[in-house]
Amino acid sequence: MHLRNVELFCEVVSRSSFSKAAKARQMSQSAASQAVQTLEDRLGAVLIDRSQRPLSLTPAGQIYYDGCRRLLDTFRQVEEQVFAINDRVTGRLRVAAIYSVGLLQMSETVVRYREGYPDVSLQLDYLHPEEVAERVRVGDADLGILSFPRAGGDFTVVPWLEQSMTIAVPPDHRLASRDGSSGPASVELIDGEPFVGFCGDLRVRRRIDRWLKAAGVSVDVVHEFDNCEHIKRAVEVGSGVAILPEPTLRRELEQGTLVSLSLDAPDWKRPLGFIHRRNRQLTTAAERFIERLLESTHGQ
Repeated sequence: MHLRNVELFCEVVSRSSFSKAAKARQMSQSAASQAVQTLEDRLGAVLIDRSQRPLSLTPAGQIYYDGCRRLLDTFRQVEEQVFAINDRVTGRLRVAAIYSVGLLQMSETVVRYREGYPDVSLQLDYLHPEEVAERVRVGDADLGILSFPRAGGDFTVVPWLEQSMTIAVPPDHRLASRDGSSGPASVELIDGEPFVGFCGDLRVRRRIDRWLKAAGVSVDVVHEFDNCEHIKRAVEVGSGVAILPEPTLRRELEQGTLVSLSLDAPDWKRPLGFIHRRNRQLTTAAERFIERLLESTHGQ
């Protein structure tokens, strides 16, 4: 019971919320609050400052949280070693992924993974890229899935796939009727166009800006968003054109709400990869998850 309370305490801290932690643990908020209160009573110290929003740790809480994280990591490693003797894959796997990783593809993989490894409790959260990296850095996620992942520092990178970038336009745009038989489109076609882009602090935006500059193309940025879904919605209503990873457009292309123009720039690709803590060995559950995703995109 005490260990479960410790795990719950760490969940509350990582999510900065009793309600979100309770939902993740499939319990009531009052039960989650009582569990943390039990820890505080036992220690004779307040661990979480409940007057702050979002919740924050007290000095005593920070010490306790850091120690508990190390304790739980060690405990899971010991369990992993014991289960490995019987070739049993079990435990908890926490994955943090960017929004545009491909919800359809991920959902299919998650279903197959859960069917193949029913003893693994899989938690998948979609977050802003900086939040993905932070979750992995502080140990609140075992795996992160990012675009343009960078190895070094706290992280080890496992490459996944590269997605070709394409021009997205609404069906009534002048470029939508371009004859595809004439070959890939030159990016110069969108010179001076209203442009819907990613937010400037994202790596994908900085890379697109460099590509456009190298091609001598200037666009009029009218909207910025931090995920592909919002960009696509803006393009659909005629706000401008966009440059997006081709796989993220498949649903809209099938429904006819967007038109895609392949680019004559084969090196314009968005790499996706997995990140994990450099000083932390991947669990078997995490390794199997990576294997499933690699298998699902083999040849792409």
